Amino acid sequence: MQQLQDILDSTASFVWGPLFLIPLLLLTGLWLTVRLRGIQFRTLGSAMRLALWERHDHDAEGGDISHFQALTTALAATVGVGNIVGVATAISIGGPGALFWMWVTGLVGMASKYSEAFLAVRFRTVDDKGEVSGGPQYYLKKALPGQWGVALSIIFAVFAVLASFGIGNMTQGNAVAANMEDAFGVPTQITAIVLAVFVGLVILGGIKVIGRVTAAFVPIMIVLYVLGALFILAVNITDVPGAFALIFGQAFTGQAATGGAIGGLMIAIQMGVARGIFSNESGMGSAAIAAAAAKTTHPVRQGLVSMTQTFIDTIIVVSCTGLVLVTTGVWEADANAAVLTSMAFSTGLPGNWGQYIVALGVVMFASSTILGWSYYGDRCVERLFGARATLAYRIVFTLVVYVGATIPLGIVWSFADVMNGLMALPNLIGLLILSGLIARETAHYLKNDPKLRAGRTEVDDFMADQVREA
Repeated sequence: MQQLQDILDSTASFVWGPLFLIPLLLLTGLWLTVRLRGIQFRTLGSAMRLALWERHDHDAEGGDISHFQALTTALAATVGVGNIVGVATAISIGGPGALFWMWVTGLVGMASKYSEAFLAVRFRTVDDKGEVSGGPQYYLKKALPGQWGVALSIIFAVFAVLASFGIGNMTQGNAVAANMEDAFGVPTQITAIVLAVFVGLVILGGIKVIGRVTAAFVPIMIVLYVLGALFILAVNITDVPGAFALIFGQAFTGQAATGGAIGGLMIAIQMGVARGIFSNESGMGSAAIAAAAAKTTHPVRQGLVSMTQTFIDTIIVVSCTGLVLVTTGVWEADANAAVLTSMAFSTGLPGNWGQYIVALGVVMFASSTILGWSYYGDRCVERLFGARATLAYRIVFTLVVYVGATIPLGIVWSFADVMNGLMALPNLIGLLILSGLIARETAHYLKNDPKLRAGRTEVDDFMADQVREA
């Protein structure tokens, strides 16, 4: 067993190392940012309005849930333990400068998130049960020619299903059980049973039930966590300018936890990029599966809505965690990264409020991640084995929630890291090859609807013009 652990650890280190996935993810995001003319910067205001204030697209059609529900389902899967423990890990190892590189990853990742969501809606299909399916497991097959696209789509689907049981299930359930026991004294078995029943009731109802639950659940959990962080920052407002100076300064000087300039700089970049990608999943293709289920008038509109997920996850939630860690000075503590954020909140809030907020944050974030990933795995099982296999997957997934909450994980974390990384590879290849198609159709849509206010009829009219011009 130890030998297998060592093999998985070595593989995970390579996959998420500076020579493989990190530069590929980052450079893909940069390339798409250039091809799309900085779409994440020039359309962010309109995209946020469309995502948060216009919760139902004008005369939308073709999906199972609203674009807001698709957004919250994707947020449910990404706003998880990585936003609490992952940020603490990055800063404790790479220094405050790692937070800057998490921001960079998030900003360029918005172009990747837009692109994969665009393709998911553009090439989505309907399964034998009448449910919408889309994501890399379909657009790689449909948009790329020959057996090459088919092979990439199958590879993505296989790794995504495996990842759903690891990072999307057992590790999250274990985090919920551990925090409920540590903070509130709830026995692990009780938490495991309640969590499994909750997950089972939700996911057996499919994406429509998942969408309704996440639409009500996710905004509350994010707002509560962010408000707690903002209170701490307000109390320590005089330390905030110094925190930003430290973050920007160490992002380029490399005076990280290691103390060496060049080595510290590389560690800050590696930790910031790796943890940033792990947190927002931009370029991995997973969130595109939720985007495909949205009712919308055009793929561009859902792509822009999905793009805001990365902004909310990284620029808002991750920033709150990181700034609290730096302003309270807890990032320098000689403690396990898993407890650093709890220590920071406990330091910044009176009494035991900080401990409870972080504990509830982990419970809510991890629980929502399970729901989001259950849908990702479900759609990939449908791609591999057909719609009839999805019920069996949902039942097994629910049972594994209980298992994950009650057993020591150890090897599961390394396995999850490897699967999470490998599922991104075929998706990134597809994004690079299809970047011309994405840029061309995006430019045409935004030329005709720059404020994102067109209704169904208007969209049909200028799309018909595009067909005639072609």
